[in-house]
Amino acid sequence: MFRRSLARLSSDIVLLSKNPSYPNTALITLNRPKQLNALCDDLLRSISSNLQQLQADPDVRCIVLTGSEKAFAAGADITEMNTRKSFADCQKEDMLGFWADLSNIRKPIIAAVNGFALGGGCELAMMCDMIIASESAIFGQPEVDLGTIPGAGGTQRLIREVGKSKAMHWVLSGEKFNAEAAERAGLVTKIVPKDALVDESLKVAAKIARHSLPVLELAKECVNRSYEISLREGLQYEKRAFHATWALDDRREGFNAFVEKRKVEKWSDQ
Repeated sequence: MFRRSLARLSSDIVLLSKNPSYPNTALITLNRPKQLNALCDDLLRSISSNLQQLQADPDVRCIVLTGSEKAFAAGADITEMNTRKSFADCQKEDMLGFWADLSNIRKPIIAAVNGFALGGGCELAMMCDMIIASESAIFGQPEVDLGTIPGAGGTQRLIREVGKSKAMHWVLSGEKFNAEAAERAGLVTKIVPKDALVDESLKVAAKIARHSLPVLELAKECVNRSYEISLREGLQYEKRAFHATWALDDRREGFNAFVEKRKVEKWSDQ
């Protein structure tokens, strides 16, 4: 099991740790267990701050984001959100606007989901680059039950992950769905035993982190861009990014290692 044995940077509501067994990775753990990790503004800002810190950390190439056994995040903090009394208040404060900061991290991020990932919690998981779920994971966009709609990407990202019919059903019904349904629909990368979730997610992160960081960031950027542009534009964008790797020492080392039938000596991570 993963042990937080190293000194770690932490706040009351977010824990940041590293483990030498999984080189070049970092783990962010949401820590509001009594509130089932409900996503209040302070929690989201702390997540964003930690992600930005890890983006600047040259020793980290892949990040895992997780919650507790009961909940990855059971939704947005409704009590806090209910303090906005009018449409004008929401507009003035740009409610949920800063959530977009989480999508601007260039390094790969894996969501490791145990328990509930509902509403904002499901949206937070979809902001990550892949989702690994435990057998106990429960997803959903139940905002309609509260007389509102998803506001942090639920209607936009879910359709891109699972298609219109599934997305429309889950958004309009507010129905919760388990890890198996999520995997079948393409939302989840794989399902692992509950007790092994963090370790298995870190293993995947470490496998990703064995590669060149500039190349990982380029690949992530290209995949994400495919959601936003046409196939013709995407193919052109990908080709230009591919050409750009010819400026990297890592590309030269990778090609030379292949030709010389040896392992890569070291990525420069320029």
